[in-house]
Amino acid sequence: MSLFMIVALFVLGAVVASFVGVIVARLNTGEGIATGRSRCDACAAALPPSALVPILSYVASGGRAQCCGARLSPIAPLSEFLLGALFVLAYRALGPVPALPLMLVSLSVLLALVLYDLAHQILPPVLLTVFVVASAVTGYVLAPSPLAFAYTLPMAFVLAGFLALIHFASRGRAMGFADTPFVFGLALLVGPAAFPGFVFSFWIGAVIGIALLLKRPKGSRMGVEVPFAPFLAAGFLLAYVTQWNPFIFAALFPGR
Repeated sequence: MSLFMIVALFVLGAVVASFVGVIVARLNTGEGIATGRSRCDACAAALPPSALVPILSYVASGGRAQCCGARLSPIAPLSEFLLGALFVLAYRALGPVPALPLMLVSLSVLLALVLYDLAHQILPPVLLTVFVVASAVTGYVLAPSPLAFAYTLPMAFVLAGFLALIHFASRGRAMGFADTPFVFGLALLVGPAAFPGFVFSFWIGAVIGIALLLKRPKGSRMGVEVPFAPFLAAGFLLAYVTQWNPFIFAALFPGR
């Protein structure tokens, strides 16, 4: 993998993530996604081109808005760095195959869903639909054969059904129903890594949930609401990139 390809894919991912951030910020607000100037969240001033360079603008400004000096959220540069890195990892895992653009599109829509869930604790149906369709097409094209893809479908339905069961059993308090099609799309996208990714998601969610509970003020009885889509995305992508199966250790102790 050449240095040029690494840099090119990383820059492409960062630029796409910047546009994804615009989509997330304007979706369901009545604003045009492809029209209109980007504005400062603090003072609403139109942003100059120098403030719109992915990652570099944030670093050069010290994390503050050029127009009013307000402190900027690090979510934008972090998401730009993350998608850039994912584009590079996707190329490393797949190589220059026809399915690579499909994988990059799926990862971009996945980022949009995660960012929207972090901002509003809801997964918009329009993005969910695009993600499930993109993941299904990507998974089918990447599968060694139609039969191999068919083997992925039962696992996807089982994992989605499990989250649906949690949703209805808790009457929506433990988990939103939108996580059901979301995990279905993730399973189709990562294929054989779906079940390990599902397990990783709950491990990551448990660790972060405990950390948040420990940070609560002493004596506080208030619960902590945390969107689960970022944990699902992190777990499935971790399993896909590393191809690590947490149950491999069970084979080391066959008598137990």
